[in-house]
Amino acid sequence: MYYQDSDGIYVPQKPVTHRNDEFVEDQFAHLFEMQSKHFWYLGRHRFLLESLKRHQASENFSAIDLGGGCGGWVQYLTQTIPNRLTDLALADSSRVALLNAKGVLDEDVDLYHVDLMDLQMQEQWNTAYLLDVIEHCPDDVTVMREAAKALKPGGKLFVATPALDFFWSYNDEFVKHVRRYDKRKYQELAKNSGLILKDARYFMFFLSPLYWLSRKTRPKELNEEQMAKLYKEEYKTPHPIINNVLKAVFYAETPLGHHLSFPWGTSILGVFEKPNSKLNLY
Repeated sequence: MYYQDSDGIYVPQKPVTHRNDEFVEDQFAHLFEMQSKHFWYLGRHRFLLESLKRHQASENFSAIDLGGGCGGWVQYLTQTIPNRLTDLALADSSRVALLNAKGVLDEDVDLYHVDLMDLQMQEQWNTAYLLDVIEHCPDDVTVMREAAKALKPGGKLFVATPALDFFWSYNDEFVKHVRRYDKRKYQELAKNSGLILKDARYFMFFLSPLYWLSRKTRPKELNEEQMAKLYKEEYKTPHPIINNVLKAVFYAETPLGHHLSFPWGTSILGVFEKPNSKLNLY
């Protein structure tokens, strides 16, 4: 279904159009700058890696990061568990993101230009990731079903999203979130996509009071230029001292948050499994 173009990116026969109304493509350059050093990304990576070690029993496995942007998670995998990965790929609807990622990822990481609503992949991967992706998608069930199709029987899908409507703020609207999730919504996603929810747990628990306070006051109405400026302010890496303190607090959730279940958190991680029997939803 895919062929490699002159940039070394695997593209489908049908051209892919990035949906700017779901994630503004101009924001990828800013994301690229912060993905390897911001405390939130580093803390999430650490929490997710612990989950991967617990739920992916295979010594060696293939993996694809769907909607993986500029490749922060893929780069982290190559740095932490390179010997376990047989095939590794980054997939996104934005060529801007993929070309940014190409400059930092190992040459053996495959890059796919994809439409998450029509992946055109069948039983190809042992593991897939949707990390802070489906909250941007009006039709999250179709995205989950497409990811399920791409998995081999028994494969695992790791999904991370913003959690709990209580934490909804102007920022969710600002970055084009459609919804936040909880454990009940993850159960519904599993049922509607033909997957089995093996685990669901909240994270960024320790920092949630600070998060809530920082988002409590809604900014006044802003024009497009002011909103772009606010975005850069909100999503910049803090001063190194502050960043290191926040990183240490977030790091304390791993492995603690996998031994006990936090009652809440600003994010939620779900581990979904594809049954070995054929799914009827396809």
